[in-house]
Amino acid sequence: MNSGTGTSGILLVDKPQGITSHDVVARVRKAAGTRKVGHAGTLDPMATGLLVVGINSSTRLLTFLVGLDKSYEATIRLGVATTTDDAEGETLAVVDASGVEQSAIDSGIAALRGDIEQVPTTVSAIKVDGKRAYALAREGVEVELKARPVTIARFDVLARRDVEIEAPGDEAPGAGSPGATVHAIDLDVVVDCSSGTYIRALARDLGRALGVGGHLTALRRTRIGPFPVADAAVLEGVDVAARLLAPTRVAEQLFDVLPLSEQQSIDLSHGKRPGVEHADSVGPVAAITPDGRLAGLVSISNGRAKPIVNFPNDEVFA
Repeated sequence: MNSGTGTSGILLVDKPQGITSHDVVARVRKAAGTRKVGHAGTLDPMATGLLVVGINSSTRLLTFLVGLDKSYEATIRLGVATTTDDAEGETLAVVDASGVEQSAIDSGIAALRGDIEQVPTTVSAIKVDGKRAYALAREGVEVELKARPVTIARFDVLARRDVEIEAPGDEAPGAGSPGATVHAIDLDVVVDCSSGTYIRALARDLGRALGVGGHLTALRRTRIGPFPVADAAVLEGVDVAARLLAPTRVAEQLFDVLPLSEQQSIDLSHGKRPGVEHADSVGPVAAITPDGRLAGLVSISNGRAKPIVNFPNDEVFA
């Protein structure tokens, strides 16, 4: 359905496996009938789950959505390390994991909870000297990324499966002869984490700590901030107009609210700093017009609201 170029809002999409986040944006552009579409928080093609998409002026909200905490469900395979720390990479090493005790796994996971320093996976979108790390890696350039602080609020095992996998052959250290089988361990896990956390890196670091290597075989994002994947639309045949969240509704879930008078709304739209009755705040504070429209996000100092970003009146909702 064409929702029209005048419609603004946030669309929650359940991204299917096998396509990029950019592919999702392209399909939403076509369905919404507008070029101004963006997303917050990339998902790899292998991953599924929640992708937050902004349409028209609501793309201005995406900057404030990227940094929200997130939840994931994933499967980690212990015993195999790959070049990308997930199943899409080439096998680096295969190690029999039959001797890994559950107590060691529990200890390894416990060490990765809380505030930690994490080295992002080499095949990531982080820029190094102006180029994406994954692009440099594809060119054969050795990329060394610096550790970054992240917070892992939850990292729990939901299920464990001991599996026999076929060794890839002599090209991977420890693989043995082609056709041989190796004992591996699959862990279904749930992770709550801060923005910027790489779940692939958690799999890699757990495997390294246990001495057997590890990588991610499945990943699903189930939450971004207050938005669950249960509320997301299926991409195929999505009715954009019917599934859009009004920018006001989104802002009210994320920020403190400042009700505006009609004159304050006009002043703010003209770039002025209207006087308001509200405690000082660096913001963002959601400034809402009398008719319930998101006028902008503001900071407040000495009783005056200063625009951080204004929102034009392009909301169209039934």
